[in-house]
Amino acid sequence: MRRRLIIDTDAKNEADDQFAIVHALPSPSLDIAGIVPAHFGDARIRHSMQDSRDEVDLLLRLLDRDDVVVANGAEHAVPDPLTPVDSDGARLIISEARKPGPLFVIFLGPLTDMASALLLDPSIADNPDLTVVWVGGTPYDGVTGGERRGEFNLSNDVTAANVVFQSRLRVWQIPMTVYRMVGVGYAELDEKVAPHGELGEYLVRQLKEFNAEHVDPEIEYRSLGDSPAVSVVLNPDGAVWRHRPVHVFGDDARMTNVIVEGRSVLVAESVDVRFLLEDMFAKIKAHAARR
Repeated sequence: MRRRLIIDTDAKNEADDQFAIVHALPSPSLDIAGIVPAHFGDARIRHSMQDSRDEVDLLLRLLDRDDVVVANGAEHAVPDPLTPVDSDGARLIISEARKPGPLFVIFLGPLTDMASALLLDPSIADNPDLTVVWVGGTPYDGVTGGERRGEFNLSNDVTAANVVFQSRLRVWQIPMTVYRMVGVGYAELDEKVAPHGELGEYLVRQLKEFNAEHVDPEIEYRSLGDSPAVSVVLNPDGAVWRHRPVHVFGDDARMTNVIVEGRSVLVAESVDVRFLLEDMFAKIKAHAARR
């Protein structure tokens, strides 16, 4: 059975959402129910959700996909645990969650739109076929991920993360210790992605430009940290999972020691990076060949 999928993405935040989107859309086992452009705060860009929307539109053009529903998400974080930020994106999630059959909603940024959908229609939490997959959150068991501050996706809406994790929703989490391990070097990207059409050239160019401007102009690698959200939907057995008790997230975008009784989350401890990268690169190559 094809898996219905909504992609909620802060697509212009960094340079890795683009690879995750491009991996998901050509995958024959996925039925793309829509893409929700998400905000990523206002520290770097004032209108971040709109920038995400523009990037999604560009990627769809490069993929020759004018059949994909795009519904804008919230422009900012939820103001408190009881107040949703209504948006077309939240309404799309609600609409798809009311339909029969399995639905995966992957979040490559903050959980604002999922929390808002849940606050707008609490009944969707009772859908046993709905799975929320989130790339975000700090490590468990004292393992460090080299973080100097709270985790970024969590920091852009801590309240939304608490609403979602403390609800009855089924949640799969891919924390920073796992998503940082999806490293790929410029040499491999130059060989396996850049030569393959306008899409491949753009993906590699925008990644290098982001690194040069925001990270280090001398760097020669990047983690495609959002891509595990796609790979675990394609292949749930391609990860090592462990049930963890839900912790309350603090305002510093870290996990506190306060445990939510009766709630657990399925946490990835590792993912099959070989499968993830090779499958993605092959689909980019195949798209260029068809085009």
